[in-house]
Amino acid sequence: MQPLFTPPWWGRNPHLQTILPVLTKIPGLALERQRLELPDGDFIDLDFLARPRPGEPLLVILHGLEGSADSHYARRMLQACAQRQLACVVHHHRGCSGEANRLPRSYHSGDTADIAQTLQFLARHYPQSPLLAVGYSLGGNVLAKYQAEQGMGSLLQRAAVVSAPLALASCAHKLERGFSRIYQRHLLRQLQQKMRQKLCQSATASNADMQALQQLHTFYQFDDKVTAPLHGFAGAADYYAKASALPLLHKIARPTLFIHAKDDPFMDEAVIPPPQQLPSCVQYELYPYGGHVGFINGGTPWRPRYFLEQRLLRYLLEDEHASAL
Repeated sequence: MQPLFTPPWWGRNPHLQTILPVLTKIPGLALERQRLELPDGDFIDLDFLARPRPGEPLLVILHGLEGSADSHYARRMLQACAQRQLACVVHHHRGCSGEANRLPRSYHSGDTADIAQTLQFLARHYPQSPLLAVGYSLGGNVLAKYQAEQGMGSLLQRAAVVSAPLALASCAHKLERGFSRIYQRHLLRQLQQKMRQKLCQSATASNADMQALQQLHTFYQFDDKVTAPLHGFAGAADYYAKASALPLLHKIARPTLFIHAKDDPFMDEAVIPPPQQLPSCVQYELYPYGGHVGFINGGTPWRPRYFLEQRLLRYLLEDEHASAL
C-alpha cells in the first residue's frame, strides 16, 4: 500500500512547500571531506557523515542544481541518518563543494560519469557494504539516468529519486512562466556568478564574454550558450534530449523509488512517466501536493515536519534484514 503524504491545512500551496524548507534553519553536522581525483584532472569532493562498518549499508546523497551538503534536504537526510546510525556521504557535483573545480567544464543534468566514478570508488573501499543512493532534483535526474544506463550493472542495491526534472526541455519552459520565473532568476544568478569567476580566471576571456553572460535571462539561453558547448552538446535542444532521464526509465533494472508532486513549480506533467513505461522494479509515487523537494506533512510554519526522510529511509532500508539472512 502506497504511503500517504498529506500536507497540513496551511501547507497546500506549492510555493510555500518549496520555499519554507529553504528558510527553516537546520543545524549542520560535522562531516569528513575526502577528495576524489578524476581521470580528466578534475576532482569531486565527498563529505562523509560516517564510514560504514563491514556489512553495513552506505547511503550516497546527490544534491540538486547549485546545492551541496548544506542544502536543506541534505542536512535533514544527514540528521535522519545520524539518528539511525546509518553511514552516509554527500557526492558534490563539480564546483559545488565550496571550491571551484579546475576545468572550464562543470556539471550538468545528465552527467552520470562522475557519479559512476564515486560509486566505483566506494565499492572498492567498502566492498562488503551495500550502496544506496538518493538524488534530489537535478541529482535525481542524474541518478535515474545512471540507473537506466547501467541496468543490472548498477552498483546500487537501491535508489530513490525526488522531484527530478526528467524531461529537461519542458522544465526549462515551465520556469519561464508565472511565479516560477522567480526560481529561475535565483538559480541563474548563482550559475552566472560561478561562470563569471571562471571567466575571470581565464586568460582568453574578454569584456564581451562577461556582457554576453549577463544577457542570458532564461535557463534555455544559459544552457544553449554555456552548458551545452562546455559539455559537448550541439545546443540546448541537443543537451535536453540527451540528458533527460525520462526516455530511459524502462531500462532500470534495480529497485528504484520515484517521489514527485504534481504541483511542483519547477516542472509540468511532461515529467510524469506513463505507467506502462516503468519496469516492475520501479516504484513511482505521485502526490497532488508537495512542491519542489518540499513534502511538509505536519507541524507549524515555524517548526514544520517532513515526509521525505522517513519515507526514503523506509524504502531504502526495507530489505536490509532480508539481504543479511
